Amino acid sequence: MNERTERSGLGLSRRTLLRAAGASSVSAIAGCIAPTGTETETTVPTTVAAHSSPALEKWVDEVPRPGVVEPTGTKDGHPYYEIEMREVEQKLHSDLPPTTVWGYGGQFPGPTIEAEQGEPIYVRWQNGLPDDHLLPVDTTVHDEMIPYDIDGVRTVPHLHGGNVESASDGKAQGWFTRDFAETGPKFENKDYYYVNDQPPATLWYHDHSVGITRLNVYAGLAGFYLLRSDHERELDLPAGEHEIPLVIQDRSFNEDGSLFYPSAVSADRGGDDSYPETSIVPEFYGDTPVVNGTAWPRLSVDPESYRFRLLNGSNSRYYTLKLLAYDESAGETGTDGPSFVQIGNDGGLLSEPVAVDGRLELGAGQRADVVVDFSDYAGETLLLHNDAPSLYRGSLEDSDETKPLPEIMLVDVADSTTGDATGSVPDELTTLPELPVESVDTHRHLTLAGGTDEYGRMKHHLGDQAQPSGYALDDPVTEKPTVGTTEIWSIANNTPMSHPMHLHLVHFQVLGREPLSDYDPETDGIDPETLEGPEPYELGWNDVVTVDPTEVVHIIVHFGEFEGLFNDQTGEYMWHCHMIEHEDYDMMRPFEVLPEDDETDAA
Repeated sequence: MNERTERSGLGLSRRTLLRAAGASSVSAIAGCIAPTGTETETTVPTTVAAHSSPALEKWVDEVPRPGVVEPTGTKDGHPYYEIEMREVEQKLHSDLPPTTVWGYGGQFPGPTIEAEQGEPIYVRWQNGLPDDHLLPVDTTVHDEMIPYDIDGVRTVPHLHGGNVESASDGKAQGWFTRDFAETGPKFENKDYYYVNDQPPATLWYHDHSVGITRLNVYAGLAGFYLLRSDHERELDLPAGEHEIPLVIQDRSFNEDGSLFYPSAVSADRGGDDSYPETSIVPEFYGDTPVVNGTAWPRLSVDPESYRFRLLNGSNSRYYTLKLLAYDESAGETGTDGPSFVQIGNDGGLLSEPVAVDGRLELGAGQRADVVVDFSDYAGETLLLHNDAPSLYRGSLEDSDETKPLPEIMLVDVADSTTGDATGSVPDELTTLPELPVESVDTHRHLTLAGGTDEYGRMKHHLGDQAQPSGYALDDPVTEKPTVGTTEIWSIANNTPMSHPMHLHLVHFQVLGREPLSDYDPETDGIDPETLEGPEPYELGWNDVVTVDPTEVVHIIVHFGEFEGLFNDQTGEYMWHCHMIEHEDYDMMRPFEVLPEDDETDAA
């Protein structure tokens, strides 16, 4: 894998990038909070300036494995699940008091749903949350479309990576409160239908409610959804106890163990007295790693091969991961440990394994399916190390604003095996059809743009060739592909930081990148030979792609079934930045997939 750390302005200071982009940005590292009341209430303003989580002994607790949820019955002959969102107290570290979190099935992260390719399921997501939000709510965010005065917390689960019907996609305005007492304007069904007619993959589900997604996910509303198939099982990959889903998140805590999330922007970071008392922050970066709901954890393995399904479930943080030898007594890293062999990404298996030469990059929402062989590391301790700065590819400055989170998890390799070694990595994994550029029906030129709101706060937008400065979330739909067609989306980043861009419904292939200075938005079509090619781990099917500052990423996407993969769906879906603070305000837009007979209406 090629290292990408030399691209897209990494040699520029944060200040230079801000000037070049013609925008200002504030980054929220921290912020003390107190429990809030309903969404209509405000809190005493507490800022991002000076919070640190309580000092915790590292590497005390073992990484737990999320439980697997079982169906409660059947519907139309298919498995039927009932999963309730509720508030619970959960120990996230041995030395912390129990932390109040929100969990699907009453646990953080939520229980894993294991489904089979080609076998649909139904899920009734039940909202059992209290009337009062756990975290501070900024009622100025989309106040024109959000009824902040209703009772209860709004939620709507989204199956991230699911090729699903529009009614079950978890649209931002399809929210509902406890017992469906109040529902949003896009709410359609109590029971979600997941057709599972797509390649086996590591999917995940999380909240997607407009204006408070960042808060609901941070409170704990996320979980794995593993789609399996007979073909995948026949590959004899590590399985059972040797297959471990790992969701990596960053959190911050108060002394009493409660979750800590900023409720205001301080003056020294761009705020002033005109800001709302409780204010959204542009990004959030916690100071404590949390893996599968446990802070500063360690993982015990045998000197054998393991399959890790890695998910970046953080609000805003990027990770660039590597295993290093670790001297626990000295707290020092040493030589490189075993490498990651990537076998899959967002949309499922790669055609062949990719040995990660360097670090594994994960933007918010991205997944990496990797195999690690620990057979040469018996008796050793390894550190899962991260060297991505907070403001990813936005600065190299060593400052609080680019606060790193280098130590993620310890891995203890046993002295000897406790059973038969399991699994291997075949040379060929699956057959991946290529989306040919010759088949493209429409080429869209899209933009990532920065701006400010009426309070002077940073606000990101998505735009197009006609309006590169961007649209509001509730502006009329501008992207209307027709089912059965193929499109190129060229996404140009005019902001001073990287953005992980996510499309609902579809999986796409990355054609490549080029500098913004070389990009001509008047061009129709792309010659991939003129581009910087995709990274090896970006081959195959993706649903999130990183777009770095001052670059354009070109992706090719087919809307509907393609060579026996995926299925035809029409209706409204979303595309957005998966830095959740950005998504909430206002870096998200709808797109509408039209049926074939509406092709003349396509924009």
